[in-house]
Amino acid sequence: MTTRKILDIDFSRIDTDRMRLNVGPQHPSTHGVLRLEVELDGEVVTNVIPHIGYLHRCFEKIAENMNYQQVIPYVDRMDYISSMNNELPYVIAVEKLLGLKVPEKVEYIRVIMAELNRIANHQIAIATFGLDAGAFTPFLYLFRDREYILWIFEKATGGRLLFNYFWVGGLANDVYPTFKEDVLNIVKQVRKTNKDIEELLIYNKIFIDRTANIGVLPADVAINYGCSGPMLRGSGVPFDLRKAEPYSIYDRFDFEIPVGKGEVGTVGDCWDRNIVRMREIEQSCRIIEQAIAQMPDTGDVQSAIPKKVRPPKGEVYFRCENPKGELGFYIISDGKDKPYRVKGRAPSFVNLSVLPEISRGYLFADLIVILGSIDIVLGEIDR
Repeated sequence: MTTRKILDIDFSRIDTDRMRLNVGPQHPSTHGVLRLEVELDGEVVTNVIPHIGYLHRCFEKIAENMNYQQVIPYVDRMDYISSMNNELPYVIAVEKLLGLKVPEKVEYIRVIMAELNRIANHQIAIATFGLDAGAFTPFLYLFRDREYILWIFEKATGGRLLFNYFWVGGLANDVYPTFKEDVLNIVKQVRKTNKDIEELLIYNKIFIDRTANIGVLPADVAINYGCSGPMLRGSGVPFDLRKAEPYSIYDRFDFEIPVGKGEVGTVGDCWDRNIVRMREIEQSCRIIEQAIAQMPDTGDVQSAIPKKVRPPKGEVYFRCENPKGELGFYIISDGKDKPYRVKGRAPSFVNLSVLPEISRGYLFADLIVILGSIDIVLGEIDR
C-alpha cells in the first residue's frame, strides 16, 4: 500500500480504529451527485466505494422509444459539459447504418465544434481541479475564455450547454458569416491564457506539492480497468482514437498525443493527468487552425439529411475520442424508424471505477484532489 509521509510520520505503522465516512451526494468536492463511502484509518484512506445512481434518467430506454433524430437531444444530456462531442459518435454510428456520406463542409464544421468543446471541457476540468487544490484565480481566467467559446456555440446553434446541432446526415444549420474569424480569435486568446495558467497554477510550488506523486495510476492498471482519455494518457500510454482509429477527417490534420512523463513527480499522478489536459488544449488549437484553413466556403450542410431515418436491419458500434475518454454507442436496428437498442459506453463511468485503486494509502485531503483529477460528469455515469 502506498503511503504518504507527513512530518516524517509513516501513517501505515500507526494502528488506529477504522472509521467510515460518507462524502456526498450533496458536497461540492464530489463534482456532482456522487456519494463516496470512505474507510479511514486515522487520516489515511484504506478503501473507497463510489455509490452512483442519483442522476439516473433512463437514457437508453428513452432512446428506444424515440426516432433516430429525436435521440440527439438526450445524447447531449449525458456529458452536458461536452455535448458536441457526445453527438458526434452517435450521428456517425447512425450514418454508418444508413451507408450515408456527409458533405465535406459538414465534416469540417463538426471537427471544429468538437475541438472547441474539448477545449471548453478541459478548461472546466483544470479550473475545478485548481479549486480542489486551493487555487481560485485560475478558475476565473479559464471560465472567462470558456465564455468566449460558448458565445460561438450560442451564435451558431442557439444554445450554450445543449445543442442538438449534429444531425444524422448533416447539421441543424450552417455557421454564421464571421464564424472563422471568431474561432481564430478564440484560439489566440486560449493560447495566451494557457501561458498565464502555467505560471499561476501548473508550475506553482504549492500546486505541485498537492498533486505530484498523488493518486498514481500505473499504465498496466489503467489498461486493465479500461481507462481512456487523459486518464490513460496521463499514465504514459499514447492512445487516442483520433490517431489510432481516425474517424471523420481527423487523418487530414497534424497533431500530437500528449502523455504523462512524470515531469515533477511519478508518471500517472494527478499532476500528469492535469498537464495532459493542458497540452491537449494546445493540440485542439492546432487542429482547429488547420480545419479553418481547409474548410470549404460553399456547400449545403443539410443536403444529405434524409427525410426519414430508417436504417436497414443491422447493428453498429462506433466510438470517438470524447474529452473524457472513449465514448461509444452500440445501436441495433430492426428496420424501423426507432432504434431497437441503444447502449452508451461512458468514459466517466469506466474511469471512476479505478478510484479505489488509486486512493488507498493517501490522506483523506488527497482523495478530493484524486477525484478531481479523474474529471467525471454524473449525467454520463448514471445516464
